[in-house]
Amino acid sequence: MDRRSFLSTTAGVIAATALTSLPSFEQTSGAPGLSWEQIRALFPLDPTVIQMSGFFLTCHPKPVADEIEKHRRGLDANPFMYIEDNVEKLERAVRDSVVDYFGGGFDDYAMTDSTTMGLGTIYNGLKLKPGQEVLTTEHDHWSTQRSLDFMTQRTGATLKRIALYDDPAFADADEIVSRIRKALTPKTRILAVTWLHSSWGVKLPIGQIADVVAEANRNRHEDDYTLLCVDGVHGFGIEDVTIEDLRADFFIAGCHKWIFGPRGTGLIYGSSRAWKAVIPTIPDFDVMWRPFDFATWDESKLPKAGLMTPGGFHSFEHRWALPAAFALHQQIGKPRVAARIHQLNSQCKEALSGINKVRLWTPKSPEMSAGIVCFDIDGVKPGDVAKKLQAKRIIASESPYVKSCARVAPSLLTMPEDLETMLKAIREVAGS
Repeated sequence: MDRRSFLSTTAGVIAATALTSLPSFEQTSGAPGLSWEQIRALFPLDPTVIQMSGFFLTCHPKPVADEIEKHRRGLDANPFMYIEDNVEKLERAVRDSVVDYFGGGFDDYAMTDSTTMGLGTIYNGLKLKPGQEVLTTEHDHWSTQRSLDFMTQRTGATLKRIALYDDPAFADADEIVSRIRKALTPKTRILAVTWLHSSWGVKLPIGQIADVVAEANRNRHEDDYTLLCVDGVHGFGIEDVTIEDLRADFFIAGCHKWIFGPRGTGLIYGSSRAWKAVIPTIPDFDVMWRPFDFATWDESKLPKAGLMTPGGFHSFEHRWALPAAFALHQQIGKPRVAARIHQLNSQCKEALSGINKVRLWTPKSPEMSAGIVCFDIDGVKPGDVAKKLQAKRIIASESPYVKSCARVAPSLLTMPEDLETMLKAIREVAGS
């Protein structure tokens, strides 16, 4: 049995094991695998509230919680020997599970504790030459903005921010790509973008942007290539794609949102040319488990992704439980995950657009949006919209940007009746 087949089989075993004590639910629509009710039952969420902000931080599903507890018991019983006996096997299993889910190679991935840690690790480790520029957008999260600010303060590089659209509701892939193409120059070393904007719910056409970057890099020396760096956290765990589809040079994401991974886990994917462009800012601890000669302290034989994995002692029981999260997604099926989330979000957007006084900010097209739906209600502040929904036991949120809006996020944990209850509550808040 090859590695991929082994991992897929193991994924099914891990996810199925957690279901043995669950009641037998009727499968929905004859779909293979777990029903949506079975999937929801894996999460110990308060059943009296409707979760519409699952993108903020996950609740651990049973397969993940069980793995965390298993490793916790081992670490508590004998911390030194549990790590000594298991660190290589478990660190390899984490990376193998990522590769099986998202593609790439084993040594393409560095492991982190969050998207923010990954962004800081990359942007503050990138080597820039005098005169090189950084291009980013006005729509990116605070973590990207501040990481780039720190980097340009350190290097003296020029930082440019552009708008990719004027009205998010009508964001268009061709216009976005065109604006990026016009903004790129031979001096642009880094293009920093976010796959799905948590400000408006707009999803960028990363593959098309990668084509523009490849076109710009034609006939350039590798040291002058524009590197496409993507904060991918709000598409990772939704879309049925691999890193080969996206073709980003760096892809950075936390795993404790849509992936349902353990809290405090994340990753960085880097292409071979991208890893050459960075230097570590935090010493690695991959020397604990990768072949390494401490007598010579020669790190040249370690993969760059290992050197770029921030060291120190982490919450090992959480990182080592990450394969269970990827296994659960594989058990459900990536195409089925994507279809379900897009279906619920499309229904939500269509209904919101028909409510009096509601202004929908997120594009209706599934090609330009994913799991986050942003809107305003005339005469009601976004924060008040969130509070009024929370008072009705519906967990909505306000986006933390200069121009804020109300946000909801139908997910795999959303039942159709939850969506209807939420829409009814929004109509009441809007006075419709």
